[in-house]
Amino acid sequence: QVQPVESGGGLVQPGKSLRLSCSVTTNNFADYTWGWYRQAPGKRRELVAEINKHGYRYYPTKAIGDRFDISRDTTKKTVNLQITNLKAEDTAIYYCTLVGSNNWGQGTQVTVAS
Repeated sequence: QVQPVESGGGLVQPGKSLRLSCSVTTNNFADYTWGWYRQAPGKRRELVAEINKHGYRYYPTKAIGDRFDISRDTTKKTVNLQITNLKAEDTAIYYCTLVGSNNWGQGTQVTVAS
């Protein structure tokens, strides 16, 4: 069973950048599609970004794609999410997951406030 471990969250000011990281223990890391999701208070968990085994990136909206960048390191078995120009509406718990697995870590809290 794949168990992601997210890190890198924190309290940041609007307009700043943040890099989240997800460490995964699995033998077939490079063969899978990985995703970052987020869940804001009182809202449903939503997809932020995906990266597949070919390195192809998917973002659900252009607005997200303009500020979010998902990447992976197949040697370190990490999935990263770079967020730029942070906004208050980005405040949420961010989760990394093996897409389709329903395996979720504890998430990492991102709070954007001045």
